[in-house]
Amino acid sequence: MDKVIVVGGGAAGIMAAISAAESGDSVLLIEKNEKLGKKIYITGKGRCNITNDSDVENLLKNVRSNPKFLYSAFYTFDSYRMMDFLESEGLKIKTERGNRVFPESDKSSDVIRTLKKALEKRKVKILLNTKVNKIDIKDGICKGVEVQSGSRSENYTADKVIVATGGCSYQSTGSTGDGYKFAKDADIKVTKCYPSLVPFNIDSDIPKRLQGLS
Repeated sequence: MDKVIVVGGGAAGIMAAISAAESGDSVLLIEKNEKLGKKIYITGKGRCNITNDSDVENLLKNVRSNPKFLYSAFYTFDSYRMMDFLESEGLKIKTERGNRVFPESDKSSDVIRTLKKALEKRKVKILLNTKVNKIDIKDGICKGVEVQSGSRSENYTADKVIVATGGCSYQSTGSTGDGYKFAKDADIKVTKCYPSLVPFNIDSDIPKRLQGLS
């Protein structure tokens, strides 16, 4: 049995922790926020658009650039497996226009609750309000992490560390670019990042006249 640490308690980190636990590993999930899945709460306008009820080839057709990069991941765990997993854990789901899949309750909190129960069922240990400051790497081998909780610092050892911190897209949800820092500290080349969704100012009254439209 390996000791696995997952850094980041968002959708990717939760699923990584579940997968590692199902493989028989002892898993510790570390999240710097006060709760898991903070970004999931706001997806789909609070309803959580879980996935799209389409086969892999159709999903890849709708990837705008380099769909081949996702080929292996999509075929390893496609949208049907995601839906089956959530239903097997007790979440009722529905499919709407455009094959969009939502929880039947229209509440993203139900998705989070289901994922948290799945973690607990697999005996994943969860640390909240705990920030990972550093990935401990010695002689090219990852040995664990250095964390901070309040004013206290602590080290956790591990056989494997999975970094699932997301990008730098919505800082109030915890996506502050920690993964880029970890990569740079490990001498991994990080390509310059550019924002894709940004606010911008318009010197016109057009936005006011459009107010109320989606």
